[in-house]
Amino acid sequence: MAKKGTDFVCQNCGAVYPKWQGKCDACGEWNTIVEEKIGGEGFSNLTPKHKGKIIDFVPLVGSQEKLERLTTGIKELDRVCGGGLVPGSVILVGGDPGIGKSTLLLQACAKIASLPINPEVYYISGEEAIDQVRIRAKRLKLEHAPVNLASATDVKDIITTLEKSNADVVIIDSIQTMYLEEVESTPGSVTQVRACSYELIKLAKRKGFTLFLVGHVTKQGAIAGPRVLEHMVDTVLYFEGERGHHFRILRAVKNRYGATDEIGVFEMQDQGLVEVENPSALFLAERQGNISGSCVFAGVEGSRPVLVEIQALVSPTGYSSPKRAVVGWDSNRLAMVLAVLEARCGMNLSSQDVYLNIAGGLRISEPAADLAVAMAIISSLHNKPLPHDMVIFGEIGLSGEIRAVSQPTSRLKEAHKLGFSSCIIPPTHNKDKKPNNTDMTVYEIGNVQRLINWFN
Repeated sequence: MAKKGTDFVCQNCGAVYPKWQGKCDACGEWNTIVEEKIGGEGFSNLTPKHKGKIIDFVPLVGSQEKLERLTTGIKELDRVCGGGLVPGSVILVGGDPGIGKSTLLLQACAKIASLPINPEVYYISGEEAIDQVRIRAKRLKLEHAPVNLASATDVKDIITTLEKSNADVVIIDSIQTMYLEEVESTPGSVTQVRACSYELIKLAKRKGFTLFLVGHVTKQGAIAGPRVLEHMVDTVLYFEGERGHHFRILRAVKNRYGATDEIGVFEMQDQGLVEVENPSALFLAERQGNISGSCVFAGVEGSRPVLVEIQALVSPTGYSSPKRAVVGWDSNRLAMVLAVLEARCGMNLSSQDVYLNIAGGLRISEPAADLAVAMAIISSLHNKPLPHDMVIFGEIGLSGEIRAVSQPTSRLKEAHKLGFSSCIIPPTHNKDKKPNNTDMTVYEIGNVQRLINWFN
């Protein structure tokens, strides 16, 4: 038996220390280091119990079985997962409390269980009692779905039960509530999360069923627990959204069987989460025309073009240092755009407060939004609106040049489909890559200094 001992483990990043300290040197968080016992049964003392076997190597070229994906019946979820669920894959789903993770997975398992092939679906809740899950299922009108429901937290009991089943999909809600008796730590600790995940993932790979793990998130928005948990799974999905908005974004940040940065859009209604087939129309539904500081950005999320409204408000500051407030975009990126406008265009923004908002609550990370943000700021400063039927995209460099971005044709096609007739885009030097949409009036701008001409 291994010798028992004590380690001090950061509950935010999983760093291990020989003694307690107030601040974690690895992640910089305070009061996250907790004493945890290690060793005992289930842990090796590094003494080999048997000799190893010789590994057989094979060439890269060879026959392989075609991946037969299991469709969930929810198109947006299938899109994010790469076209469906791969047998034996492990999917980690994270998101803020109350954002709709359990609702989405309950709807998904009810859809899967109702497929004609009659797959076996197991929903194991460690946070709620059976009656509580039934109340949600009744509200969503899913109470008659053939889902196997249980409330359990002991991983040994779960593994013993699943060993004797022919499970196709298993949902663990959530991994922070699971525990192993051999690990002398409280449920939710780094050691427990790592050990429980390892045992469940090993079973899923051996039995060939799809495993969903629901994970809590920290105050920074990252999945709680050791970072190694995200490396252990095949797919990591983040469920994003604001409680004040009625839509939710399911974003893939890691996917071994599909594209990353793919998104699925859902709308939260009384009957649960409803798929949104045209997100651009949803984000622009409440847009008002002829308002200064407003412009439409044609972005791309994964493989899907999405149109969103960018709003800017510039007003004289009442303080010694101007205020910069950003919602839905990178604040450092905004500071760079403001610096370029001041240095290259001669604009005086040092005495102005700047407020920037991505309408609808969507978070944008691609630099192609630089040009749209700059146009919205200039429009608000001059109090002159942009044409209501115009879309904008382009990346701004520090020297003031406007750089080309990826997939311009798909962006313009989406804009034209929604009735936009003109656009401002970066210059395209390669004629073969010019956008082939002749129905829109295209204005190519190569430098930010030319932006001012639109408002003179």
